[in-house]
Amino acid sequence: MRDPYEVLGVAKGASEAEIKKAFRSLAKKYHPDTRGGDEKTAKRFQEISGAYEIIGDKEKRAKFDRGEIDASGNPRGFDPRAQGFEGNPFGNRDFHFESGGPGGTGGFNPEEIFADLFGGRAGRRTAQPRRGEDFAFAMTVSFDEAARGGTRRLALPDGREIDVRIPAGIKEGQQIRLRGQGGPGPNGGPPGDVLATISIASHPYLSRDGNNLRMDLPITLHEAVLGATVTVPSLTGPIALKVPAGSNSGAVLRLKGKGAGGGNQVGDLYVRLVITLPDAPDAALKRFVESWRTSYDPRAKMK
Repeated sequence: MRDPYEVLGVAKGASEAEIKKAFRSLAKKYHPDTRGGDEKTAKRFQEISGAYEIIGDKEKRAKFDRGEIDASGNPRGFDPRAQGFEGNPFGNRDFHFESGGPGGTGGFNPEEIFADLFGGRAGRRTAQPRRGEDFAFAMTVSFDEAARGGTRRLALPDGREIDVRIPAGIKEGQQIRLRGQGGPGPNGGPPGDVLATISIASHPYLSRDGNNLRMDLPITLHEAVLGATVTVPSLTGPIALKVPAGSNSGAVLRLKGKGAGGGNQVGDLYVRLVITLPDAPDAALKRFVESWRTSYDPRAKMK
């Protein structure tokens, strides 16, 4: 072991207060609880503790300064491999030192310093409170639930069941966090959270644009030319929509407050008109178009 004065970075004439201050500073810096417990840090901490055990104890320090014991606290001439002294006529006798109390060296009590620094006894790493495990889930909700809100029952790994509120207007990939509903925290630590990442199922005719909804609404040629009141499906039920006479395919009509979201954040429903011919041939429509003559050129603006 290195010279204990060198390990603690103090001069041989340092006072007891200076030695104690140096040890406190190094112990706090290299204690495994503060440095992640890696092997290099642990060895450095052992070296610091060993050095202070020698020169932090008044009696042991005096023996070391007089050359009676070495940096490890063993009597000079002690051979640890032979468990005795070189040339010792008494053979392999066990020699050891007590750190204090009756019959000991007295004065050195590192437990007091560790208790002061870390709130625990020397050499004992107190189990620290840790945050509990987070429970993560992938949750698919319907288009309607995402747009208007809802509630889902969720089964947790620990056997509990909780209700998860789906906020109106939630978006694809957003995460719902339920604080304190996860696993319990070890050693009295706080519980973890429940994290639900949301996927939204598609809708057969509606699409999302923020809190606004969009849809294509097929109308007949008759409705487009003459105008009509048609029924529009929505998340809140069928809605009557007036199609103005002479409406073109691609015209967009707005139904206010019929979109996604809640409270003051409800969007609108935008309806795009799409003039749609019958799937099967219509002889009457064909005869009408053949007899219809017009000078109107819809592509005039493109020339």
